[in-house]
Amino acid sequence: MSLADSIAPGADGLMQLRALMTSGRKPGILVALDFDLTEVDVGRAVFAGVPGEHAYNPIGSVHGGYAATLLDSACGCAVHSRLTAAQAYTTLELKVSYVRPITRDTGLVRAEGRVASLGRRAAFAEATLTDADGRLYATATSTLLVFER
Repeated sequence: MSLADSIAPGADGLMQLRALMTSGRKPGILVALDFDLTEVDVGRAVFAGVPGEHAYNPIGSVHGGYAATLLDSACGCAVHSRLTAAQAYTTLELKVSYVRPITRDTGLVRAEGRVASLGRRAAFAEATLTDADGRLYATATSTLLVFER
């Protein structure tokens, strides 16, 4: 059973995500990379975190996987917010475009995901990663498989 299912069994996607936020419990990826689900609405999800040494790569900047994980989470949860209690999803494809490097001095970054299209079997979402001043660091598009549980 997923964390969302254990917190809000039988609820639709939006209610699950809202219950997860209210509970204060975090899935492992949020703990490991130290970021949070900060906003959720129908077809929209926002994750935020402060990148630091925990996300650094050997070349002295935040690993691209940190940005990709925030963007993937935002796209996925935007889709999750539109699902019924009988549906689930998984990412089929994630395309990330990096605009500028992220360092520990970047400060708070925010990944905002939105559903572009939701069908019976596939969903398409997009997300942007920005800093507190609105500077763009990365963008993503995602294709997600929607299926019955």
